[in-house]
Amino acid sequence: MKTIVNTLKTMALAATLFTALTTNAQQVPTSPYGADDEIGALNLLNEETVLDAVKLVKKGKVYRLGMVVNAETAAFRHRYFHIETLQPETAAAGSNKFTYVDDQLIGWTGVGSQINGLAHYGRDNVHYNGHKVEDFLTVSGVKKLGLEKLPPIVTRGVVLDMRSYYNQDIVKEGTVFTVEDIEKVSKKQGIEIRKGDVVLFYTGWTKLMGKDDKRYLAGGPGIGTEAAHYLGKKGIVAAGADNWSFEAVPHENSALSFPVNQMMATEYGVQVLENILVDELVEDKAWEFLFVLGHPLYEGSTQVQINPVAIK
Repeated sequence: MKTIVNTLKTMALAATLFTALTTNAQQVPTSPYGADDEIGALNLLNEETVLDAVKLVKKGKVYRLGMVVNAETAAFRHRYFHIETLQPETAAAGSNKFTYVDDQLIGWTGVGSQINGLAHYGRDNVHYNGHKVEDFLTVSGVKKLGLEKLPPIVTRGVVLDMRSYYNQDIVKEGTVFTVEDIEKVSKKQGIEIRKGDVVLFYTGWTKLMGKDDKRYLAGGPGIGTEAAHYLGKKGIVAAGADNWSFEAVPHENSALSFPVNQMMATEYGVQVLENILVDELVEDKAWEFLFVLGHPLYEGSTQVQINPVAIK
């Protein structure tokens, strides 16, 4: 009898936990910035944060953080990219014989270095601030949370060298960065993560691109859900890494699908950056810097290719 009672108690507890998880999975919190908010954590940026970040510029050295993209760039699942260049008018015009060449882009905006906005990730088709896909999605772009709503991002950036921490040339796929890991690396580099920051992780993963694209696209290292909550509660505005997934793949919980990306967007309104090249920053030990991003303003876009810069 005692065994039966214990079994029933265990089953009841499991059912309760399952119900809680299911309920939580359906919930997306209301934005602390109001019902009309569409930019999330970027509300934390202002003139003061810009002025503080500018003080980090001592040498005037500029680092390009975006990668070159072409038809061979490894991309997530269905995505591809192609540029078609032609001369719509081949005849020379005017006495100065004016000619021109035009480009046409064919493909997906989520190839290469990119920003994934708040319309990109959802929880059961409910996105940041309770916006439902059924209400904002159209074939010609989203009507809510589009990236054209975001201001330029000018703030303090920090990079965490996870390669050195794990003593691996390329941090192994599925490696989950914990809160303890982040705090140890921050302490070693002599920096702290602050409200309004852009936090970038160096894993060496982009070294696989063009050499072993199959492995590159199959997984990657990155933060886990505990670390995501940690960074979100600190008030960062964006987080990124030098891989396609940002978070650890395979995930720490195989029952979930991209929980960190989902959490960053739906719970904290944090923009996620992928395939960000931080090698040169790490080589120079430029752990903190002025981060600047003015992204393409394609109306209704959920993600776009970017070339952010760091200035030290």
